[in-house]
Amino acid sequence: MKSEIPISMFEREVLIRFSHCDPGGIVFYPQYFVLMNGLVEDWFTEGLNINFADFVRYRRVGIPTVRMNCTFSRPSYIGDRLTLGLSVTKVGNSSFHLEVKGASNGELRLRAEQALVTICLDKMKSIDLPSDLREGFSRFSLALAQNS
Repeated sequence: MKSEIPISMFEREVLIRFSHCDPGGIVFYPQYFVLMNGLVEDWFTEGLNINFADFVRYRRVGIPTVRMNCTFSRPSYIGDRLTLGLSVTKVGNSSFHLEVKGASNGELRLRAEQALVTICLDKMKSIDLPSDLREGFSRFSLALAQNS
């Protein structure tokens, strides 16, 4: 169903806080993974209109990351405002792939390719992508929207 113009990228601005940084005042790289996970949760709730907490708690569907490839091209410092954005690059039967970028002051700070899989949390086994999730993906990928 082709109903909306693709947004192509979901974005959020994040303030880099003291808790994100190492003693040198730059983002400690594992904190980027925490920030990216928060971006995905916000994307579900605000971008896909699927309440992430309900998705996990009541629908009992999880989306663990099964592969992550990151390039950290420049450091981010305490006080920086980092714009994180994601778009869908590939959709399978039970998995989907995202491209995540982080930039500040026009400089790319990180780029990640992330593969996630949908699982039944009660059985801890992969399941087909829920239809509402699959449908929402087309708004965040021009290629997927054109194939709808």
